[in-house]
Amino acid sequence: MKYRIQPSSLFLPVLFLALLLCGPARAFEPFTVDDIRVEGLQRISAGTVFNYLPVKIGQTMDTGASVSAIQALFKTGFFEDVRLEREGDVLVVYVRERAAISSIELQGNKDLDSEELLSGLKEIGLAEGRVFDRSLLEKVEQELQRQYFSRGKYAVKINTTITPLERNRVGILIDISEGRVARIRQINIIGNHTFSDEELLDEFSLTTPTFFSAFTKRDQYSKQALAADLEVLRTWYLDRGYLQFQVNSTQVSITPDKKDIYLAINITEGDQYRIKVVTLSGDLVVPAEEIYPLININPGDVFSRKRVTESVDKISSLLGNQGYAFANVNTVPDIDDETDEVSLGYFIDPGKRVYVRRINISGNSITRDEVLRREMRQMEGGWYSAEKVERSRTRLDRLGYFEEVNVETPSVPGTTDQLDVNYSVKETSSGSVTAGVGFSQSSGFVFNASVQQTNFLGSGNRVSFAFDNSDVNTVYSYSYVNPYWTIDGISRGFGAYFRETDASEANLSEYTTDTRGVDVNFGIPVNEFDTIRFSAGYRGLDLTSTSLSPRYVTDFEDTYGNSFGDLVLSASWRRDSRNRILFPDRGGLQSIALETTIPGSGLEYYKLDYTQQQFIRLTSDLTLGLKARLAYGDGYGEFETMPFFENFFAGGIRSVRGFEDNTLGPKDEFGEAVGGSLLTVFNAEIIFPLPFVETASATRLSAFFDIGNVYSDINTFEAGDLRYSAGLAGVWASPLGPISVSIGFPLNAKDGDEEQNFQFTVGSFF
Repeated sequence: MKYRIQPSSLFLPVLFLALLLCGPARAFEPFTVDDIRVEGLQRISAGTVFNYLPVKIGQTMDTGASVSAIQALFKTGFFEDVRLEREGDVLVVYVRERAAISSIELQGNKDLDSEELLSGLKEIGLAEGRVFDRSLLEKVEQELQRQYFSRGKYAVKINTTITPLERNRVGILIDISEGRVARIRQINIIGNHTFSDEELLDEFSLTTPTFFSAFTKRDQYSKQALAADLEVLRTWYLDRGYLQFQVNSTQVSITPDKKDIYLAINITEGDQYRIKVVTLSGDLVVPAEEIYPLININPGDVFSRKRVTESVDKISSLLGNQGYAFANVNTVPDIDDETDEVSLGYFIDPGKRVYVRRINISGNSITRDEVLRREMRQMEGGWYSAEKVERSRTRLDRLGYFEEVNVETPSVPGTTDQLDVNYSVKETSSGSVTAGVGFSQSSGFVFNASVQQTNFLGSGNRVSFAFDNSDVNTVYSYSYVNPYWTIDGISRGFGAYFRETDASEANLSEYTTDTRGVDVNFGIPVNEFDTIRFSAGYRGLDLTSTSLSPRYVTDFEDTYGNSFGDLVLSASWRRDSRNRILFPDRGGLQSIALETTIPGSGLEYYKLDYTQQQFIRLTSDLTLGLKARLAYGDGYGEFETMPFFENFFAGGIRSVRGFEDNTLGPKDEFGEAVGGSLLTVFNAEIIFPLPFVETASATRLSAFFDIGNVYSDINTFEAGDLRYSAGLAGVWASPLGPISVSIGFPLNAKDGDEEQNFQFTVGSFF
């Protein structure tokens, strides 16, 4: 008596039922198994079969046991045929193994990466060396088709070829014909009476084909994108008072050739609603007179979900800053369909007032803990303030020591009124080597460099040593700043320097200066954003002219001499609200500085310098950067004008790009730049990340427009003399320091201007 099952035609439950119905004449006569033999194995060992076989030597074999044995072997997935036979008291198990996969080959797939596909197939059991399962292959085909459909390729064709090979193996070839992406040919909105199709479709991410579609892919249909656009449409109407707006249905039609898609969206606008009354209820732990000004939607206004949500956020922020970290603010609209009005109620549930148990800082393996803790504005043991926690995070970010700063506020287990504030930082190199590189026909390549450690030995102190061995300068300088000389944040610093300058190598007139000096400076924080700085120092300067020096140099030397000793004082006010020092996208920097020599010094002059920089976030990826600088200087006492070697200069990567460094403005009789006592420069940039690279956080690009020049004095200012340029720039925060590159094109260059389209420097930020 033998039993056999073909999996392609029978199922195990059917087999079991058939055996029960066979009757006594065809029943498997019970016998005691003296031995078990397995036939038909090729790759699988007999031990594997014995492990899965529920029948053992010495057991009684009957119909029920045979069904159980066949079921157990088929469940392994190793076999496509199993037979049980009896030879005397020996149970013989005949099997035919499933074929093994020898190779899997993909061809025609361009949208989907082969390595990722093969890795995904391996995870579900379809890989070289595995047992071949045709049903699994069919599932793979369906999943591939689904993925291509999600990419808008509805004409995709997937053909699989299974080639039998020797030793019971198969080769699998998956041939994919991706086809063309189906394009959206038309989007129809049906039921809109108040707003036109153009107004509504302008808000959609999906569009019909345009010139930019090849780059944006916005004309490719996807179910997810349509769902997002429908939510945008719903938001559009709710922000304009249409509370009963509904999307009734959407129809997606595809042409028979599966190349074009037509969308139809059926909507009901409903009536526009206005605000009847605004009320506050709940537990008003903050006086109502402090809350009402935060609600920017008032009786008589058109209902706007956006304005309602903004009001909720402001109230929640106010409560959060008062220690109510888990406050809930809910809106309760009461709609009157007869008058088309809404009574809007804000229900406040502040929860328990929460205080901070501990502030934990992790990730600072180099920077001392006290350096980070002195930046904290949220105190341990104090009421929680969301504003102070975020401000503390920003201050850590602005130190420049960290690549990223994150904060979490988990609740303390077992309590309802405590939380911890956990800051985690990822340190970056706080030392930098900065350099400037340029090229001109007159001076060739120039090089200057400095070494700076902004977090010396993790103390937060700044130490720098600069040296310059270029054709222009020979400089040695040292500076040290302790930003927390006192516990209140008053800073103190020292500096010393020696500089030899050959002005002719910097595109200026023919003369040289030797300068040496020392100074001490202090910084006093006025509030969270404003700082006042003072410095005092001594400077000695020696001027040397040559036979090629222009007349204004020799006249100055004849009138005032060539050796000077000065006591120099400076004071500045600085307001810095940038969200971070490196690559800010919000906030600004504003400063005004005065530098003057005291009466009786060898040189008597003063300089005023005003700078304003603003960053405005346009989108998640785009930032508008604006910078303006206005500087003026003059002499006093015996000096009718400011000394020429103290002049301001324009042109180059730090002012008006596209023009060679320092070459703009008045010229001497030899055609070399003189500089001037009045400087005006304006820069505008649209800043964006590196395209197609999601993790390029250390790099940014920009399209810029620069305008500026220098003038002999304020009376010679002419707007027509301003120079314009535009181009592209890039900044990379490299381990050696920030590297800036620009390609600028002057827009109104005049005779005598020296252009320099490509400019490169290390250590300069916009």
